[in-house]
Amino acid sequence: MGQATQDIGWPRQVSQNGAVLVYYQPQVDEWKDYKELTVNMAFSLAPGGTREMLGVATLKAGTLVDKDAHLVYLKDVQIPDVRFPQLNADSVKLMGQLFRKLMPTAAQPISLDRLTADVEVQQQQTHGVPLNNDPPPILYSAGPAILLLVDGDPVYSPIEKLDLQFIVNTNWDLFQDKKKKDYYLLLNSGWMTAKELKGPWTPTVQLPKDMSKLPSGQNFDDVRKMVPPPAPSGSVPTVYYSNKPAELIVLKGSPVYSTISGTQLLYITNTDNDIFVDNSTKMYYILLSGRWFRSGALGGPWTYAGNNLPKDFARIPANSLKAHVLSSVPGTQEASDAVMLAQVPTTAIVNKAEVEAKAKVTYDGSPEFKPIEKTSMQYATNTQEKVIKYGDLYYLCFQAVWFMSASPNGPWKCADDIPKEIYTIPPSSPVYNVTYVTQTNATPTTVESSTTGGYFGMFVLGLAAGACIAYGTGWYYPPHIWYGPGMMYPVYRPWPCTYGVGAVYNPYTGGWAAGRAAYGPYGAAHSAAWYNPATGRYGRSATVQTPWGGRSAASAYNPWTGGYASTRQGHNAYSQWGSSVASRGNQWVQTGHVSTAGGSAYGYKTSGGKSGVITTGPNGTHGATNNNNVYAGHDGNVYKKNSNGSWSQYNNSNKSWQQPAAATQNTMHGLGSSDQARQRGQTQTQQFQHHGGGRPGGGGGGVRRR
Repeated sequence: MGQATQDIGWPRQVSQNGAVLVYYQPQVDEWKDYKELTVNMAFSLAPGGTREMLGVATLKAGTLVDKDAHLVYLKDVQIPDVRFPQLNADSVKLMGQLFRKLMPTAAQPISLDRLTADVEVQQQQTHGVPLNNDPPPILYSAGPAILLLVDGDPVYSPIEKLDLQFIVNTNWDLFQDKKKKDYYLLLNSGWMTAKELKGPWTPTVQLPKDMSKLPSGQNFDDVRKMVPPPAPSGSVPTVYYSNKPAELIVLKGSPVYSTISGTQLLYITNTDNDIFVDNSTKMYYILLSGRWFRSGALGGPWTYAGNNLPKDFARIPANSLKAHVLSSVPGTQEASDAVMLAQVPTTAIVNKAEVEAKAKVTYDGSPEFKPIEKTSMQYATNTQEKVIKYGDLYYLCFQAVWFMSASPNGPWKCADDIPKEIYTIPPSSPVYNVTYVTQTNATPTTVESSTTGGYFGMFVLGLAAGACIAYGTGWYYPPHIWYGPGMMYPVYRPWPCTYGVGAVYNPYTGGWAAGRAAYGPYGAAHSAAWYNPATGRYGRSATVQTPWGGRSAASAYNPWTGGYASTRQGHNAYSQWGSSVASRGNQWVQTGHVSTAGGSAYGYKTSGGKSGVITTGPNGTHGATNNNNVYAGHDGNVYKKNSNGSWSQYNNSNKSWQQPAAATQNTMHGLGSSDQARQRGQTQTQQFQHHGGGRPGGGGGGVRRR
């Protein structure tokens, strides 16, 4: 059965032995911890040969979220209450039994965007964290320029049998002639040289002779294509150097401004950056990694402005070319949606034996640990994995699953629960992101592992005007570098960084795109190279990071998760956790769907033998409107939103829609809110399906290479 990668729409229909159930989009009453869902749902039920009756059902279910497909799967569905207004008790009992018989209680996927749109704002469980919002070095150029980032001190790696070495921890192809000590930098169209990394850099067509001897198959193939150097062409860029995460503003000449209707804001059009001017104060504002900084001039100095953002930013129209920044403007609906999405967990029900076979830790030499400030814990400094020492035990967070051992080297056993002290690790620690992974509901063979956006670098920033999401903690974590005895190659292990990755939030997919062209062909220093202890070789790649993992043009190191794999779902050592398969021990559910001009059909099958088909669309309804415009009222009645904007209430006694004369103001207000949320959820679902849903690598944005 094919994979269901999209919400097939509403209402949905189930038919059996002549009876037809049409049920409408659920209305969220509560989504506790984004794991336990309670909804009310309007439906029509027609026993064989009779007209339909309309009712309201309350459903409770656990949720499994697949953020890659923006789908939520319901599990362990319970139906505590079924109501048919105006029917007597005996009829309600019989119709309730028929409803429970027809209503699917497994494999009911619903768009994540529909659910989040329907969760009331006051129910959001927002937990802001104390991030570091100090501005990074922000460099400015009015002409062609590139940012040469080196992560700390340069890490040199020799090239066998050549008088050349290359710098591992940088975002460009950077070499040094070991004899003359000159540096050579490969750009998009040619080479530059300098005596020092900080420059000055000048174009060159003279390369060391050994450049022509670079070995093949060691990620130098792109470099070999530029040897001998091509003839100079185009403008010569200015090279800006930084040995810590920085940002570069590049304009194509003098600023060119465009207005934003209904505001005093202007934005600069001849740049890839999100730069605005408040015309009332003449102050510049720039958005970097989800944080706003302000300055009186493009050259700086810049200060943090998140708590004092002009109100006009919230008035940017939804159809503006700069509407994507609304996700980072406190108090907007877009920011609220992004915050909620960051807190919705992806839950994997993992087989203990299978994950224990994959859990391993490789140290550079003997295990070394460093104290975690403000705690009694320590973390391992000389491994890519997140190993934490608490008391006499060691805890490993490996690809979003927790393990424990009495030894730092294992063997590692899947943990049933985690000490609460681990969740006190502060953001200033490079292992802070593991506090966004929890483990619950353990059985002898399985455990539920839940992961929220912070594990992948997406953090909630609490502001006076409302919460926003930001990429990275804002702290700089120096890399681990190790020169072992007798080793020809140094070990370089980077930690995640906040700046210098060109992180831009994509509101359609809820992901961060990383890797502006200005930051080099490899995105950033932290994702430019990784070390393979087994072969002693380095790799180079371009990566795209999202809240739910990373996708790569080649297999790459992901500093947030410590992963090397590159799959459709990103860096994940345990293969598929969602998309269309939710597993629990030997129980599983598979789903799939097909769409035609006549509607859509969604099928499901469980290991217990249950299966069925749900339809929707023009040929998928019976005795009810094709529109998703029927709602469960707070008073237990069924209401319909009419095409003219008015409301009707269904009466089961005479099988007709009537004016809701007796409806309370609270009920009508609730219906209006549900209708607005449903329309917004429909729009967001369509936007995701159009911009990123169901496509391999559809995570928002990409890396532009040479």
